[in-house]
Amino acid sequence: MKYNHLLCAGIAVSLLCLSSCPTPSTNAQAPSYASPTPTKGRAYYEERGDIVWEVPTHRKLIALTFDDGPDGSNTPAILDLLKEYDAKATFFVVGSRVEKLPHLVKREREEGHEVGNHTFLHSSFQYISRNKALSELDQAQASIVQATGAGTHLFRPPGGSYTDSLVKLSKEKGLKIILWSWHQDTLDWRKPGVHRIANKVLRNARNGDIVLMHDYVHQSTQTVEALKIILPELKKRGYTFVTVSELLSNREKPDGLIEVNK
Repeated sequence: MKYNHLLCAGIAVSLLCLSSCPTPSTNAQAPSYASPTPTKGRAYYEERGDIVWEVPTHRKLIALTFDDGPDGSNTPAILDLLKEYDAKATFFVVGSRVEKLPHLVKREREEGHEVGNHTFLHSSFQYISRNKALSELDQAQASIVQATGAGTHLFRPPGGSYTDSLVKLSKEKGLKIILWSWHQDTLDWRKPGVHRIANKVLRNARNGDIVLMHDYVHQSTQTVEALKIILPELKKRGYTFVTVSELLSNREKPDGLIEVNK
């Protein structure tokens, strides 16, 4: 009994100490971070035109997009292939790489392709402060202007990560978020093999698709080789390769689309 009384007294003292100790504040002077997951689903953003995954159209149009460049080897090879097949594409460029290879981004524009903002350092937008996000967007935009003489109105966040706060910030900066068709993620950055990349695109090709590829993949030319299969085959099927903005201009308004993002 004496032992039980002592044990109870010890527990009581411990509880009293815990209740009297201040709980550390998780909000004091903390930067405002974006949620790591979207607060609303695809349907919400898509019906408002806030984010684009693909474009409903009856025309046989496809937008090829390339992320993470420019690259000194792959980008020129891709541009040569696009020219050969009279194809237009959209390049979502990383600002720090643009500063190293501005002539390639200039060439992209000069040859009728579109350039989009893919941040300055390819930073993830999960748990990122507003000031850091602004810096990533503004520095990338400045690098594009410096290289080509004009900015862009398209933005693709690295990894496709987005939040409600990022959508709002993009609107403030006059940027439309462009993602990709879920059935057209080639995963070429994993170096899965030339035919896996090509088959992913060819087996799933639909009107209005936005295809995700990369013109910068470390020590890999698989995307370039896959394009040598993709471009002639889709052209034979009657598809036209257009920029994202050209694809958007051919949107056929689906039932229920809420026009709020003019």
